[in-house]
Amino acid sequence: MALAIKAEGIVKTFRSGWWHRKVKEVLKGIDLQVEEGEIFGILGPNGAGKTTLLSIFSTLLLPDKGSIKILGIDALQDGHRIRERVNISSGNANFVWSLTVLENLRFYAMLYGLSGKRRETKIESLIDLFGLKEHLEVPFDRLSTGLKQRLSLAKSLLNDPTLLFLDEPTVGLDPGVSIRIRDQIHATQKANRMTILLTTHNMKEAESLCHRIAFLREGKILAVGTPEDLKRVVRVGDLIRIQFEGSISGEELLRMEGVINYSISNGFCEIMVDDAERRAGPLAAILSNGGARIKNLTLEQTDLEDVFVEFSKSAGSDRGLCV
Repeated sequence: MALAIKAEGIVKTFRSGWWHRKVKEVLKGIDLQVEEGEIFGILGPNGAGKTTLLSIFSTLLLPDKGSIKILGIDALQDGHRIRERVNISSGNANFVWSLTVLENLRFYAMLYGLSGKRRETKIESLIDLFGLKEHLEVPFDRLSTGLKQRLSLAKSLLNDPTLLFLDEPTVGLDPGVSIRIRDQIHATQKANRMTILLTTHNMKEAESLCHRIAFLREGKILAVGTPEDLKRVVRVGDLIRIQFEGSISGEELLRMEGVINYSISNGFCEIMVDDAERRAGPLAAILSNGGARIKNLTLEQTDLEDVFVEFSKSAGSDRGLCV
């Protein structure tokens, strides 16, 4: 698989205070590879360095150290070539406050070199895609947070980017609007087969959108992998709770595919597995055939937050884990 992003040893520091004596190292040797055509998530708490990393990848900032190739182009030597093929949308959208939705789209389309019928056709398609038709004459400063974000996403697709950067795309939005924005992101990526690099501190967002995820904390990548891979590596799994009569053999449980751990006590059994929905049926059938009468079975699925907590507990090593 070709790489959309290849970064090695990325370091970035900022200086502040009198005579710039205070030095804060925001990124501490980031190595990262993003494949073409995937939605890749950078997940971490506020202050982890997510926005700084995205700004470097989009050529808005230069790193102090390291090398970067974006779409096969050296980002430190040919940033102008990269900017022709990428775009970015921030969760804190900022446009010319007095211009309307339509005026802002026309203004940015002009900056991207679109004109005439081609420009108007592109703008019309994005207006339809993001449901902006009823708000075309509304000035930016009078838009709701959700509409500002939809305008930002529409702007980011004006130049048909090969690689799209999304910085906290649903921050500050209510749950209903967030779901619609995620659906639009997923549909757009699928329709255009573009690569998307997404930063977020929202675990559910990362799990629902991203093919692979990198955990970033205090300027270091703790781990990279699919949500399923990450859960398996840290041995944080889903729980299957069973109330039963008869007997269940612990040794038999550990021989079953996908079982991570278990506990049995007074007619109740808790089994930790890698994927509860996939394992519950076969596991129940095997236990029933082994002499247990299952009275009740419930599932409790873990999410990326549990995985991130586990990685954060053991983040003393300077090296991240790729799975």
